Amino acid sequence: MNLRDIAGNAFPELSGQVGGTLGDLEITGLSADSRKVVPGMAFVAVAGTKADGTSFIADAVSRGASVVVAGHGAAVAGVPLLTVSEPRRFLSVAASRFYGKQPGTMVAVTGTAGKTSVASFTRQIWIHAGHPAAMIGTTGVVSPTRNDYGSLTTPDPVSLHQLLTELADEGVTHAAMEASSHGLDQFRLDGVRLAAAAFTNLGRDHMDYHPTVEDYMAAKMRLFRGLLPKGSPAVIFADDAWSAQAISAARDAGQDVRTVGRKGDFLTLKRVEHFRHKQIAEVHFGDDIFEIHIPLAGDFQVANALVAAGLAISTGVAAPVAMAALEKLVGASGRLELVGHTHDGALAYVDYAHKPDALENVLNSVRPFTTGRVIVVFGCGGDRDRGKRPIMGEIACRLADIVIVTDDNPRSEDPAAIRAEIMAAAGCASEIGDRAEAIRKAAGMLKSGDTLIVAGKGHEEGQTIGSVTLPFSDHAELRKALEDLKP
Repeated sequence: MNLRDIAGNAFPELSGQVGGTLGDLEITGLSADSRKVVPGMAFVAVAGTKADGTSFIADAVSRGASVVVAGHGAAVAGVPLLTVSEPRRFLSVAASRFYGKQPGTMVAVTGTAGKTSVASFTRQIWIHAGHPAAMIGTTGVVSPTRNDYGSLTTPDPVSLHQLLTELADEGVTHAAMEASSHGLDQFRLDGVRLAAAAFTNLGRDHMDYHPTVEDYMAAKMRLFRGLLPKGSPAVIFADDAWSAQAISAARDAGQDVRTVGRKGDFLTLKRVEHFRHKQIAEVHFGDDIFEIHIPLAGDFQVANALVAAGLAISTGVAAPVAMAALEKLVGASGRLELVGHTHDGALAYVDYAHKPDALENVLNSVRPFTTGRVIVVFGCGGDRDRGKRPIMGEIACRLADIVIVTDDNPRSEDPAAIRAEIMAAAGCASEIGDRAEAIRKAAGMLKSGDTLIVAGKGHEEGQTIGSVTLPFSDHAELRKALEDLKP
């Protein structure tokens, strides 16, 4: 593909730069990582959180880059230089044009909690309706032919558009993806052709990246303001403290706002009955009333299911089909996932809750069906928002009966120092640094009627200590602990 076709008309500032023979230059690929450049590629110098891409221009040229795209003020010798005001956005749009194909129906969901579950549930509803469907998110990629574990909520633009082309080539017609605040702020989703988008909720998260919660919310709202085509369905959970702002942002952007939840006007939740392994919800859609048996625990899972149903209905699935699909949902890995139980029926769950609102939600969700004690094991990650640590400690002691503070992913920080910051507001808690030992200790406390939550790592299959990620699974450790309790 030539440079003119990659730039297209999305960047008027390049119109005078890609004329003539330069516009005819054949490009064999794109990269923002100079180490991945091979002859014929375009190198896009983006500013990273730890390094500036302009520092690697010479390396990219030495490896065969045929053109460099960078912000104003960059310099290069030996190859043409294109200057743009936002290199990150150029990379995403150019990757979209270079790879070209995408599933015909793409949706994205943003919010602090619930993104993975909504993307997973939307895919499952589409599958139930007969559409070859996929999801892309924190837990990886799931499609009719693959189930690949992943670690990034929103992949880098080149990987993302390469993936979308692969999905389209395998016959996927519908795909749901998570839209993280980082991904939206860094233009990673630009070039994705969206049919609908959704918002779940907002809580404290990523304060190591965003200056304020308001800035964090603004990054989320770029999904409606900058990416979703005007007039498209914007499905918004109506019962969150930030719902009104999301609704206002989507309406101001000219979107077709469709709210769901107890205050929803598109899908209205009228009643919920909580059980240990399921919930019964009464949902109104227009004049139709549905009683749905959702096979998942937790009030927040009802919210996630309604957002997913809203997306599916907004992309052509008949409401009765979508509602029927909700009765067959399988929870996303590590999202209030029932791992096992003791011989006398105490339940043990793994949950990804690693932020204050998520921990509060999961502890509140298990209380209605817990006749005994709620026990929680959790920690906080290193090199991330330190301010949430005492907040989560307070939440745990307020809502659980037994709290064990342990290590999460300490990364480069001192694990004991992280635990101390949590413990400062968790006077009720005990402290066991070794995560496997903490899980064994908590499982050994279980009695009839109790519920155990191992929170923070969810689906993750490793624990990062220093610069090394060691194999570790909350699921595996909890299963082992429960197995050891068998009489």
